[in-house]
Amino acid sequence: MLGSPPIAKARVASQEHLLLDYLNRLERHRSDRRAVHIHLSGLSKQNQREQHLRIAAATFDNLVKMLQAQAFTLGNADLMVVYKAQAQDEVESSIVKLRFLFSDDQLIIDDAQKGTLCTWYDLEKEYDVLVALAQRMLAEEQARRRAEQEQAGLEMRALAKPKGAPFTPELLARVEAGLGQADLSNLMRRQAVCAIVGQSPPQPVFHELFISIADLRQTLMPNVNMNSSPWLFQQLTETLDRRVLSLLNKHDDRTLEGDISINLNVSTILSPEFMVFDDNVKAGMRGTIVLELQKVDIFADLGAYLFARDFAHDRGYRICVDGLTYSMLPFVDRERLGADLIKLIWDPSLTDEKDQKTDALRRIGVTRIILARCDTPSAIEYGHSVGITLFQGRHVEQTLMNDVRRRGIGRARPR
Repeated sequence: MLGSPPIAKARVASQEHLLLDYLNRLERHRSDRRAVHIHLSGLSKQNQREQHLRIAAATFDNLVKMLQAQAFTLGNADLMVVYKAQAQDEVESSIVKLRFLFSDDQLIIDDAQKGTLCTWYDLEKEYDVLVALAQRMLAEEQARRRAEQEQAGLEMRALAKPKGAPFTPELLARVEAGLGQADLSNLMRRQAVCAIVGQSPPQPVFHELFISIADLRQTLMPNVNMNSSPWLFQQLTETLDRRVLSLLNKHDDRTLEGDISINLNVSTILSPEFMVFDDNVKAGMRGTIVLELQKVDIFADLGAYLFARDFAHDRGYRICVDGLTYSMLPFVDRERLGADLIKLIWDPSLTDEKDQKTDALRRIGVTRIILARCDTPSAIEYGHSVGITLFQGRHVEQTLMNDVRRRGIGRARPR
């Protein structure tokens, strides 16, 4: 009888690692085992979206629940299904469903003549071949993750360097005119703020909604350095605020069905556009909406902030001070500002003089801190070491996606 791996290990390991671990444990139980490698990575990109892969994996749910198979959704979108030989007909039926699901895709069209969708393995004869494949896929996935982390570091350094022509009032006027005509729904992004405790998988607390400034710049003025004039950029963000609220005010928009946060300027909270937005929000949902305000905007007019804060709190919204670095914390008294949360930007230097910095964080209240831009596991490890449990960033998103895929496949393991 095969035993299950430790729960903590399964939660943090990649699907490639879990596959290899599973095959290693099958070494003495391979006489009646087979496997099929389903090459979904060959699908067109529009058919490799998360919801498509989740549906594809779900076609094997019944086999997993009946302990006849185990399915793994790999980092490149492929599926690997290891199953008992007696379940051959059910596995082939599931693959028929997959062919039907993606019947218009070129991969399936070619499969009819070339057999490009599946590679089959008999573990009794080809066990070593499959183990070698799993080892290679694990190495490739680890290399891909390292490359992503390195690229994220390069992008952050690149963003820190000013590029392009200066941002002028004339350019601002042109951009604002363009914003009036542009469909910004394609530039709207969502990123989860998650609770992560110990080795447990991320649990989304709310999703931040924001316009991608990088994509906006690339769309409207790719050769302009929008950050060259902070005050013009501030005015641009106010215009963006109004467009975002306009998008959210659409009656056919489902974005407000769930806990969210929105980046706004103080002046926007006091604007007619926000009043319209507030009228469209169900009373019971205001407590699930966080308004994120930049520290520069808050201290530019503290009186306006205090007025906006009281109005927002009276209506049931929560306030988060966004964009803080550790060096700014001595100047930000969260309780006196009446903020519910603060968003601290992760930086490896936080680990220097850790005891002193930990005391400062605890004075603020670690349960009220969101550690943002967590692009590597070391950020989560640091947060846990000082008591922070709320995290946001690329690594959090990737871990969340992996966990959703894993739970979508099923929890049961064949014996």
